[in-house]
This record gives sequence, structure tokens and C-alpha cells, in this order.
Amino acid sequence: MKSITVFCGSSFGTDKIYEDQAYLLGQTLAKQNIQLIYGGSQTGLMGTIANGALSENGKVTGVLPHFLLSKEIAHKHLTELILVETMHERKTKMSDLCDGVIVLPGGYGTLEEFFEMITWAQLGLHKKPIGILNIDGFYNDLIKLVQNMVDKGFLKQVNSDMLLVSSNINELLGKMRNYQAPTVGKWISKDEI
Repeated sequence: MKSITVFCGSSFGTDKIYEDQAYLLGQTLAKQNIQLIYGGSQTGLMGTIANGALSENGKVTGVLPHFLLSKEIAHKHLTELILVETMHERKTKMSDLCDGVIVLPGGYGTLEEFFEMITWAQLGLHKKPIGILNIDGFYNDLIKLVQNMVDKGFLKQVNSDMLLVSSNINELLGKMRNYQAPTVGKWISKDEI
């Protein structure tokens, strides 16, 4: 993997462990010569991961819609800042630039970005690994919800298994390097339930 897109919050959250792990992830990516692609902001975990990568002379590309630039939240020290028109264009560009995706804690925007990327993967539009860095169990309830989708017949187990989860950065990166995309369709017939 030469580049990873990271989706995460533009806030810091209530526990310093989120900030610490975001910074460490940025450093780790830079040390492993993996380019960071992210949302381009200097705020919250977004700014933190960029600062972590930059602290180790990593290559950091931000993708930011023009309307957010006008709010003066753009990170000023990135390797490259790509400006786009819409939020959808932002996600598309971030997907095009990366070899894989990691999701950190965040809010609605982070979940929306994550679900679009995993949906595209489920539909076979890309074969990139998608990982959740489950810092301090932040995504435990989401993981339970995904299992409930499997149990209730709305998601195949093979599609559930597409989601790579770890609370350890290096373990997660290892899972992503070894990822093989499923070769079956997403649709579940009545006789499969």
C-alpha cells in the first residue's frame, strides 16, 4: 500500500486517547512511506493525523471542498491541498487517490464516508481494504450492528468479513496488506436465509 485515506472526526472527542492514536497513526504511515490522504482540515482528529504524518516528513494530501476553505479550516502545511466543489466529489477523489481506507472515531460525516466506501466495495466498484481502528472500543456497537445485519439476513457474512477491525495500528495495517476482496455478489436470495 502506497497511500491510505483516513476518515475521522473534525473534533477531538472526550478522551485524549483518540488524539494520541490519531497522531501515532499519522507517524506510523509516514514511517512506512504510506502517503496520507484525508479531508484537508486542521481541526480535531483530522488535523492531528496530518500533524503526526508531517512530524515524520510524511507525504500528506488533503482534499477539501471550497466552501470549507472559506471557513479557514484548511491545514496550512500539507504536501498538497486539492480543492473540489462538493462533498461527494471529495469522497470520490479521496477514493481515487488511495490503496486502502482507515476509519477513526468521528461523527455523522465519518460514518457516511465509511459506509459509502464499504458499500462501493460490497458492490465490487473497488477491491481496497477498509479498516476500522477501534480505539478504546469506540466502534464496538457498530460492529454488533453489522453482525445483527448478518443474523437478520440483510448482509452476507463474506461482506461482513470485508470490514477489518483492530485496536492496534500495526495489526490493522497487516490485515489490510493481506486483504483479499470477496468474489461473490452481495444479494441474498430467500433460500439463503
